[in-house]
Amino acid sequence: MYSRIHEFTKEELDRIHKASMDLLATTGVNFNEAEALEIFKEAGATVEGKNVRLTEEMVKKALSTAPESFTIHARNPEHDVKVGLNDFVYAPGYGAPFVSEIDGTQREATMEDYDNFCKLVHTSKYLDMNGFMMVEPSDVDSASVHLDLLKSSILLSDKAFMGSPLSRHAAIDALEMAGIAWGGKENIRNHPVTISLINSLSPLQFSDEMAGSLIELARYGQPCVIAALAMAGSSGPVTAAGLITMQNAEILAGLTLAQLINPGTPVVYGCTSSAMDMRSGALAIGAPELSLFVSATAQLAHYYNLPSRSGGGLTDSLLPDAQAGMESALALSTAVNSGINFILHSAGILGSYISMSFEKFMIDEELCGMVRKLVKPVDVSDEAIDLAMIKKVGIGGQFLTEPKTFKLCRTEFFLPGIANRSNFESWQAAGSLSIDKKAAKAVEDRLAKYVQPEIAPSVVEALDAYVEKRKKEIAG
Repeated sequence: MYSRIHEFTKEELDRIHKASMDLLATTGVNFNEAEALEIFKEAGATVEGKNVRLTEEMVKKALSTAPESFTIHARNPEHDVKVGLNDFVYAPGYGAPFVSEIDGTQREATMEDYDNFCKLVHTSKYLDMNGFMMVEPSDVDSASVHLDLLKSSILLSDKAFMGSPLSRHAAIDALEMAGIAWGGKENIRNHPVTISLINSLSPLQFSDEMAGSLIELARYGQPCVIAALAMAGSSGPVTAAGLITMQNAEILAGLTLAQLINPGTPVVYGCTSSAMDMRSGALAIGAPELSLFVSATAQLAHYYNLPSRSGGGLTDSLLPDAQAGMESALALSTAVNSGINFILHSAGILGSYISMSFEKFMIDEELCGMVRKLVKPVDVSDEAIDLAMIKKVGIGGQFLTEPKTFKLCRTEFFLPGIANRSNFESWQAAGSLSIDKKAAKAVEDRLAKYVQPEIAPSVVEALDAYVEKRKKEIAG
C-alpha cells in the first residue's frame, strides 16, 4: 500500500535494531527495582548496581515468546477486544489532573468526573474499552485513589478496562480486584482481563514503580503496554532516528523482563514520544513529529511481530477548538492508518495531557467513528457492484428512488451525531450552536440515559469489602 509517510526499508529497520542492541549490550538500561535486577542476573544478564546489559540473544529469545496478538476479556463477552495484527482498539484519555470547562476555565478533577467518563465509555458505540485514571481525582486520597478508580471501572461499565500500574501494591490491588470480578484470582492467571501502561523513564531507565508493577502483572500473564514518552531534544536525542533507537532499547528491555518472568505474557510495543517545543520547553503532542513517531512505532512493532500502541486524539490546545480538531485528527488518523493496535487517548485530552474535556470527548468519539469508517474494507462483490442496477438506471438517471438506496441509506454511510451537515438556515433555526455546545448537550443526554450494567451483588459486596480493607491498611 502506498503511503507518503516515510516507510523504513528492511535495511533501515535492521540498522535501528543493530544500534539498539549495541545500546543494550554496552550502555544498558537502569532498573530501579531490586527484584528486577535479580531476575535479570539469574537469566545471565550483566548487572552492575542498577544497570542491566542484555545480549541480542536474550532479547531475541524474549521476542520469540511474546504473542503477536491477544484478547482482553470483558465482564460482558460481547465487549471482548482483540489487540494485534489487523485489529485495533480505541481507549479514552489517561492521566489528566484537570477538567476543562466549556467556558475555557480549568478545575481540579473529581471522582464524579471519573465516574461520568466511565459512563460515557460504557455507552459509547465507538470506544472499545474503559480506561484507567482518565482523570486524577483531587477529592480522593492519592495514596488509595487507584482503588476507587478500579472499582468504578469494574462496576460502571462491563467493557474491558485498564489496570493500575501506579506502584507494585497498586498492581497487586488491580489483580485482586479483577480476580474478585472473575470469581477468583486464579481464574485470571494467563487469561487477560485487563491491560496496564508501563512507561520507561527516558533516557534508558525504568522506575521502581513501573518495574515492580510489570513484575506483578507479568506473573499473572496480564498484558502490559511497554511505552516510551521521550521529548526529542530533551529526554531523547533531537533526531528522529536517534530517539527511535533509544526508545526501542528501552521497550525491548522491558519486554525482556516480562518474558523472563512469564514467557507468553502479552506485551504491546508503545510510544507517545514527540518533539520538545524549543521556545517553551514543553512537550508538543500536537506536533507533526508525534505522528512521525507513531508511524515509526507501528513499523518497528511489525518488524518484531508485536502489537503496537500510540496516542490518538492528541492536542496542545486548551480548548475543543479548531486547533484541537486539526491536531487530534492528524494524530488519530495517522495511528489507525499506520496500523497501531492499541490507541490510548482516543478521546478527551486537551493541553498536552493536562486536562480532559467532556465536550472534546464527544467530538473525539465521533472522530473515532469517522476514522474507523475510513479504514473499513470496501465490499467489491458482484452484489455490491450491482451492475444490473447501474444499467437499469442508465445514462442520466438517478439512484435516489432505487429500492437498494432505501434499504441501505441508514447504514451505508457514516452519520454524525454532532458534526453539522445542515445548511445555514437550518443551523440557525436550531440555535446556531458551535460543535462544542452541541457536544455539551450530547454529554447531558448520554448521562441522563445511562443505565448501570448488571453485576452480581456478591461481587459488589466483595469489591466494597476489599477496597475498605485496603484503604485502612494504606492509611495505617
